[in-house]
Amino acid sequence: MKHLSILGSTGSIGTQTLDVVRMHSDSMKVEALSCGRNIDLLEKQIREFHPRIAAVCDESAAADLRVRVADTSTSIFSGMDGLIESVTLPEADIVITGIVGMIGIEPTIAAIRAGKDIALANKETCVCAGHIIMPLAKKMGVRILPVDSEHSAIFQSLMGRADSKIRKILLTASGGPFLGKTKRDLEHVTVKEALSHPTWSMGPKVTIDSASLCNKGLEVMEARWLFDVDVDRIQVLIQPQSLLHSAVEYEDGSVIGQIGPSDMRIPIQFALTYPNHIPSPAEELDFFKAGRMDFLRPDTETFRGLPLAYRAMREGGSMPCIFNAANEWANACFRRGKIHFLEIYDIIEEAMDEHVRIDSPSVEDLLAIRDDINRHFDEKYM
Repeated sequence: MKHLSILGSTGSIGTQTLDVVRMHSDSMKVEALSCGRNIDLLEKQIREFHPRIAAVCDESAAADLRVRVADTSTSIFSGMDGLIESVTLPEADIVITGIVGMIGIEPTIAAIRAGKDIALANKETCVCAGHIIMPLAKKMGVRILPVDSEHSAIFQSLMGRADSKIRKILLTASGGPFLGKTKRDLEHVTVKEALSHPTWSMGPKVTIDSASLCNKGLEVMEARWLFDVDVDRIQVLIQPQSLLHSAVEYEDGSVIGQIGPSDMRIPIQFALTYPNHIPSPAEELDFFKAGRMDFLRPDTETFRGLPLAYRAMREGGSMPCIFNAANEWANACFRRGKIHFLEIYDIIEEAMDEHVRIDSPSVEDLLAIRDDINRHFDEKYM
């Protein structure tokens, strides 16, 4: 029996995780749930899955939820203390980090210190604090199991490799809704257009990141930490059909990859059932309908988020956090209609150019960087 704590239970990763739990209720039990402000959905989840505790972002939402679920045995917590309470719950043995943004750093570290395995969907934690969480996980004997489809594919492609050495990681990208567009085409694209992803169903922040290829840049940085591979041995391929989810090229020239439907419930479930593949809620892949797989080189002149991410990872230290924090701010600002799509790249580059790099930033340094970035660009654009 797997005992789960789910961070971000009302979001895309969280709701799809609960689909997996429904199918495997005989071997999976939800012990804790958390969300931002969607207490309507969280109340329904509490009544269906009967967790021991649930956490929400602020005390006013928590007070409302306590009244709503007073007839249940679920205890309600709030804020960062609530998130940490939910991930350190003694009864939980694995934490699914489906929360979006740097808010995931502190609870993930707390979960690792409590000895919980991590099903990692919160890539920002790895991007900003990989130098902290990976050594800590090793020290605590905790497994970091990737949930992103690409990193799950790499993880699976590396299984059973014995002493084989890899030449490079092939990290695939769909190209998003703006594949083939030029800078001129992107000057006036709308939020609605950027949210119209051709192959994946994801939350709004990740979908915008996919459109800008900043998401792929974040995934390059995440892969560097997860698989201990130099960033220059990670090659991004555009695979528009989203069938090959990523691959590994070995020194003899052989390539091993993972192919499957564009359904996040597959990598979510594998993180929960590793090393076993068992029936999932996803539909079977029909190769005859799929027909073909194309491979394209990413346009790094137009989609500058990707080369900026490589630069951040090469410079190291606090620079990946700068990239991430600036992107988080710009992404949210674009979704509110305050900036144009191409300004996302300008904001990231400006933040990186002006930053004085910290060699080995602490968690406090990382959170201060985020706050400084938010303050600086709020003053400039708001």
